[in-house]
Amino acid sequence: MVSKYEYVGSQLTEPSNTNSVVKMLGWLEVSASGFYNWRGRGRGLSATAARRDVLAVKIHGYFTASKGRYGYRRIYADLKAEGVECSPELVR
Repeated sequence: MVSKYEYVGSQLTEPSNTNSVVKMLGWLEVSASGFYNWRGRGRGLSATAARRDVLAVKIHGYFTASKGRYGYRRIYADLKAEGVECSPELVR
């Protein structure tokens, strides 16, 4: 069985469809926010989340290399020296 969101999504690519998304969602009695949330799933990480994941690996590397002695201020200074753009709060 096809979900209501899947049906609306399939109609967007149908050349013969002349109805707007809002009309179809209204007819099916589902919310637009729910449809766009469903449509946005599975697209992977956002650019910000991907950047933070890379930064977390670097931070963990500095922390491990210092045997747990470096705090966020020193790690931030090392990242800046490396040319990584970030803020102290993001490192913390």
